[in-house]
Amino acid sequence: MYQTAIFDLDGTLLDTIGDLAEATNHALAAFDLPLRTLEQTRASVGDGIRKLIERSVPEGSPVELVDQVTDEFKAFYADNCANLTKPYDGILEMLANLRGAGVRCAISSNKGDFAVQTLAHQYFEGLVDLAVGERAGVPRKPSPESIHAIMDELGADPATTVYVGDSDVDIKTAANSGLACISVSWGFRGVDVLLESGATTIVDDAASLERAILA
Repeated sequence: MYQTAIFDLDGTLLDTIGDLAEATNHALAAFDLPLRTLEQTRASVGDGIRKLIERSVPEGSPVELVDQVTDEFKAFYADNCANLTKPYDGILEMLANLRGAGVRCAISSNKGDFAVQTLAHQYFEGLVDLAVGERAGVPRKPSPESIHAIMDELGADPATTVYVGDSDVDIKTAANSGLACISVSWGFRGVDVLLESGATTIVDDAASLERAILA
């Protein structure tokens, strides 16, 4: 049984793709740029807001334009990050059960910290001990820095800590952090990408994830 579980947010605990796609297209439209499909946005997320915008604007766009579109995204998303977003089936029950079993739960996301705090407060109040997003001066995942900072704050032992995510970035994050990794199949990347990225444990629903953490 793991004593600490650190979760990715987007594609792992919350289905956020609808709001991310809406905010992306709002920001692009504000500068008369071509819009993106939901699947294009899904393929572009995972490495933070700036990378999402870099992948969404036309190739060769000047840095100044990328800056402006990024700022527009952040301003819109701050007020519209929970319109379509919802927890995946069984996630709230799973977190409650883990907490009841004495497992410390935390969130580490490449999403801007302003949105992580909003969503964690709305959906996971009392269910997680700590939630952190992208912040100035802290490298994004797959850097282990944010993971190690969470573990230090919680007093977590690497031997009894597991990292849970839905993407290749998450698998790299766990490896860089020296942690066991559980991958979920319901997120933004799909099982083929997870297997190609070296996933060793893949679960298909929240109940299976709970069992894997408590095993």
